[in-house]
Amino acid sequence: MSLINLQYQVSGMTCGHCEMSVREEVGQIAGVEQIDVSAQTGTLVVTASRPVDDAAVLAAVDEAGYTAVRA
Repeated sequence: MSLINLQYQVSGMTCGHCEMSVREEVGQIAGVEQIDVSAQTGTLVVTASRPVDDAAVLAAVDEAGYTAVRA
């Protein structure tokens, strides 16, 4: 099984709680296997076992209270 990595730049995160909020929302998307998020660098890397819609990831980040763009 090959995995797909998607990278995003997230603005507005300042702490570990921010990271957890993003991780929880993005983790609900079907196919997502791993989430690496850093408030320090503002990066989000989503590893998925199948194609994931960018709109779903962006909406999940928005639901967590932040803004993201595809990197």
